[in-house]
Amino acid sequence: MDSAASSPIPENVKPICILDDDSSVLNSLRELLDSDGFEARTFDNPNQFLAYAQEHPVKLAVLDVWMPEMNGVEVQERLRELSPDTRVIIITAREEPAIRTAAMEAGAFGFLGKPFDDEAFLTLVRGVLRDAT
Repeated sequence: MDSAASSPIPENVKPICILDDDSSVLNSLRELLDSDGFEARTFDNPNQFLAYAQEHPVKLAVLDVWMPEMNGVEVQERLRELSPDTRVIIITAREEPAIRTAAMEAGAFGFLGKPFDDEAFLTLVRGVLRDAT
């Protein structure tokens, strides 16, 4: 295990917020992050997540692209207005180059197609948070 994985997670990066309309994705990502020492808070509704982000500091948000009501890139844009310092990782089961481009141009720190490798996800999360602290 590398030192980034075994070092304590600073309080100012807790919790990591995950937004996805698929409960199995929310559960598996929460368990994966918990197993690596992170605290995760999950949301299945974009408006509930944005309301939370308006009231609480969010260091990192993992956003699904394709959801009812609002897509992840729209959530990313609204989040940037509410919390400009929040780092974003975009995840999607249906990758489209235009969406990837829009997300990255809007400041996403990563873009992963589902299913993705657990260790690749954790490495990305650690790197984003290390750069944010």
